[in-house]
Amino acid sequence: MIARYTIEHAVEFVYSAPVRGSVMTLYLHPVQDRRQVVRGFAIETDPSGPVFEFEGPFHNRGHFFDRPGTHRRLSIVGRSTVEVGPIPEAPAEVGEEAWVRLEAATSAPELGLMLQPSRFVRSSPLLADFIKSCGLERGDDPLATATALRGRLHESFDYIPGTTAVDSPIERILESREGVCQDYAHVMASILRGWGIPTRYVSGYLGPDSGNGGGVTSGESHAWVESWFPGAGWVGFDPTNDTQCDVRHVRVAVGRDYADVPPTRGVFRGSAESMLRTRVTIERGEASCP
Repeated sequence: MIARYTIEHAVEFVYSAPVRGSVMTLYLHPVQDRRQVVRGFAIETDPSGPVFEFEGPFHNRGHFFDRPGTHRRLSIVGRSTVEVGPIPEAPAEVGEEAWVRLEAATSAPELGLMLQPSRFVRSSPLLADFIKSCGLERGDDPLATATALRGRLHESFDYIPGTTAVDSPIERILESREGVCQDYAHVMASILRGWGIPTRYVSGYLGPDSGNGGGVTSGESHAWVESWFPGAGWVGFDPTNDTQCDVRHVRVAVGRDYADVPPTRGVFRGSAESMLRTRVTIERGEASCP
C-alpha cells in the first residue's frame, strides 16, 4: 500500500519590536529514498526573497535564507507532496548471535557515530536510575529488546504538550515523566546507544490513519527513532505511540538528536522578544498499490 500526503508546515515568528533582518536555516524537505518519494516541494516566506538549498549532515536536504529588511513578523510555509510505502514489517527478532554480529558491524563509521553521545542523547545518573527502577535490560535479541523498550517508555511517560521545550535535556522528562515526542525519542536513543544498538533521531510528520482512504490532521511535527540491526537494517520505532513506523510516518531528516535537524533555526538583528507559532496540516489521499 502507498499513502499519498499533502503537507503544509507553517511557521510564524512575531517580534515585539521591529527587527532589522532575519537569517534562517530550515529542515522541512522530506527525505527521498526507496520508501518515500517527494512529488513536490516549495517554500514561501513573508518578507519574500530567494531561498537557497544545501545538503546538510547525514545527507539531509536543508534550505537557507536572509531577509535584511526591517519587519515585525516572519512567516515561513513549506508545502510537500509525498508518497510513502510500502514498508515491510520488521521481524520480531534478528536471529542467533545477533549481538555479536551487531558489535562487529558497528565498526563502520556511519553506525559507530550513532553509538556516540550527543547533545540530547547521552547517559546520566538520572537515566541510570530510571533504567534500574524500571527493570530495563538487554534481552537475548537486540530487535526484540528495542521493541520491548518502546512499549515500556510509552507506559512510563505521559504525553503532555508544553511540559518541555525544544532544548530540554532528558532529565526533564525523566523527573516529571511528562513530555512530548522528541523527549520520548531522546530517552529511547540514549538507552539503546548505551546497550550498543546504533540509533538515530528522526524528525517528520505523523499522517492520519486512513481506514477507508482520506483524512486530515492538524497539529505539529513529530519525532521518533530508527535503530540498525544485522539482517534488518534501519527499523523505525515510535515510542510516543508504541508502534513500529509505517506508512503514516513521513520522514524529513535524520541526525544524532534534535539539535542536528530542527525544522527552523535562526537569528534576527535587533532588540526584541520573539514569539513562535507553528501549524502542520496533513491531508492523506486515497491509498494505491505500487
